[in-house]
Amino acid sequence: MLMHSPLDIAREAARAAETIIRQHYRQQLTVDFKADHSPVTLADHEAEQAIKQIIQRAFPDHGFYGEESGAENTDAEYLWLVDPIDGTKSFVRQYPFFSTQIALLHRGEIILGVSNAPLFEELAWAERGQGAYLNGQRLHVSAIRQLSQAVLSFGNIKSLVRDHSAGFARLVAACDRVRGYGDFYHSHRLADGSIDVVVESEVSILDVAALSLIIQEAGGQVTDLHGQPVNLNSRSFIATNGHLHSAVAEHLA
Repeated sequence: MLMHSPLDIAREAARAAETIIRQHYRQQLTVDFKADHSPVTLADHEAEQAIKQIIQRAFPDHGFYGEESGAENTDAEYLWLVDPIDGTKSFVRQYPFFSTQIALLHRGEIILGVSNAPLFEELAWAERGQGAYLNGQRLHVSAIRQLSQAVLSFGNIKSLVRDHSAGFARLVAACDRVRGYGDFYHSHRLADGSIDVVVESEVSILDVAALSLIIQEAGGQVTDLHGQPVNLNSRSFIATNGHLHSAVAEHLA
């Protein structure tokens, strides 16, 4: 039995990371590059450490998989997935499309997700079976049932065009409106019913675990580009309001 509320701990951790992120934002940053050439800053490391300390103090037996510190105790019954700054490139270039992503898995199933976007003042969360919320307001996806009326947003267009050019072109042509919001933003907007379809490639589970549960608990549907449920090995992401999912998958096939 868990003695603490995982949701309360996750939100506390997200707020602690936000304080650190705000202190570093628009300051002179030293940017290092990881093996995959993605940038990392002191803010990433400090924010993840703050999150990790809060989680491990409350749940010392849980596993932890962080973007910066790596994975430990991954065979534990509960495993936390953390990206302290999802969108470090945006953070470094000083525009606000970045967020903190925290998810909790129980025996491989995502049961909790928290997505905090400090500069937008948007804190979204969901617990499996309990609905999804944004700043305390219940979230619901749209009721759009035709792609010809749908708003599509995409991320990582370079890899989508490289690996799925024909299918992606068909999907773009089928939709009413197309934008490239990317990152947390289009997932929040899908969950609140403002847009209807999100497609991303070259993602990590750390980027999308929390968001996938938030979308599902708002009434939407999430798979990878091959129609499989999102899991630790997922590298792509299709999210819709549910009504459009099969049509989107058919265009991308």
